Amino acid sequence: MNEMPSAQADKRVWVVDDDRAVRFVLSTALRDAGYAVDGFDSAAAALDALAQQPAPALLFTDVRMPGDDGLVLLDKLKSALPQLPVIVMSAYTDVASTAGAFRGGAHEFLSKPFDLDDAVALARRALPGSEPVLADEDRAAEPAHPDQAPQLVGDTPPMRALFRAIGKLAQAPLAVLITGETGTGKELVASALHRESPRARAPFVALNTAAIPAELLESELFGHEAGAFTGAQRRHVGRFEQADGGTLFLDEIGDMPLALQTRLLRVLAQGEFFRVGGRELIRVDVRVVAATHQDLEGLVAQGRFRADLLHRLDVVRLQLPPLRERRDDIAQLATTFLASASHRLDGPAKRLTASALQALREHDWPGNVRELENVCWRMVALAASDTIGTADVEVALNRGTARSGARALTADPGQWEAMLSQWARQRLAEGSEGLHAQVRERVDHALLEAALQITHGRRAEAAARLGLGRNTLTRKLGAGRRRGSH
Repeated sequence: MNEMPSAQADKRVWVVDDDRAVRFVLSTALRDAGYAVDGFDSAAAALDALAQQPAPALLFTDVRMPGDDGLVLLDKLKSALPQLPVIVMSAYTDVASTAGAFRGGAHEFLSKPFDLDDAVALARRALPGSEPVLADEDRAAEPAHPDQAPQLVGDTPPMRALFRAIGKLAQAPLAVLITGETGTGKELVASALHRESPRARAPFVALNTAAIPAELLESELFGHEAGAFTGAQRRHVGRFEQADGGTLFLDEIGDMPLALQTRLLRVLAQGEFFRVGGRELIRVDVRVVAATHQDLEGLVAQGRFRADLLHRLDVVRLQLPPLRERRDDIAQLATTFLASASHRLDGPAKRLTASALQALREHDWPGNVRELENVCWRMVALAASDTIGTADVEVALNRGTARSGARALTADPGQWEAMLSQWARQRLAEGSEGLHAQVRERVDHALLEAALQITHGRRAEAAARLGLGRNTLTRKLGAGRRRGSH
């Protein structure tokens, strides 16, 4: 592969993508910005060109292409042109994909579909730089299986930016402070930082500092020796030792007592500590990732959090967006949660109607992603049909209509017919079929659950209170219903 004079190379850009439309629009935008652009429909075509002409100053490449994909091209470039900036393009914008690209040395990761102005801005930033860059050689963009550990999900601009940040930060041995509202997925981000880092084979240890009583937190973090305090009958290895070589995630760091903040600062600065009641100096190699939903700067001003500890933890800050700021991700999140819940509950797959999805999008989600996950589980457990409609969403959200309806029924039981009629009209308008069977099943379920709760699971008494035979009750409950479970 031939080099070219830098004066000429400064404006040469190659675009490698099997999608003609992508090549055209990206090449046009780059040419309008003043670059000389060549397009190639395959890795093989680009490699042939490199053997016959000078190398470009910058290369954009897709990853998934027919024949030899972009990884083959990138591998060749890595060995022959280690200084060539390569921007990896892909529609697969999960953490594994972006982290894989940066791990391989990509200059940047560009998510498809992308804004052309963003692509041109990337080119302008890449060309003046002198950093050696390599290309992507290791991607893992397969979708998560229901049995896999929970993963970050989203395709909105805030989430794409977060994935890129995780991909970059995973390779850097820097302390990271994750901030965001409760339920936004802070532990998932910490886990992703660990999973995509060189520490991935070592332990990932998580500790919610707010969930541990203050008098026990020191022992949980640093361990203790036998006899260190009343009840300490044997040596206890703390979370720092457990995480040696890996990552320690400290959630709700803002709730840590001031006295422990001093000890934590010393460990972060020196990498060593004593167990409670111990004399042996323990040395560890741990990357600390902290998280909080609180305003730590405000806590510093109040004297409740050490400023020097904040500076030590806040080398890089990741701010997680609340769900209300990325509503376009709700459909993907809900689909993921519904599939997981159906799988775990060993039930049929559930799908949302368009109106049900719209109802989810319009909710404010004060509990963020965690609230959405809980709602999806409730809908899978409670919805009578495989199709989840607006009425099911309202019930799962515990909206005022459901509560006021319950109060109305209590005040005037005769109103159940009007409420049932309203529900039926809504379901029929949504295209639901077999409504009679659904209603019968739902009524049976409600009556049986109520009777079992009142009788504390005693089937014979429940059957008698409902005027049913015990065998009939057992049949309606199903063979899989355990005695006394309600």
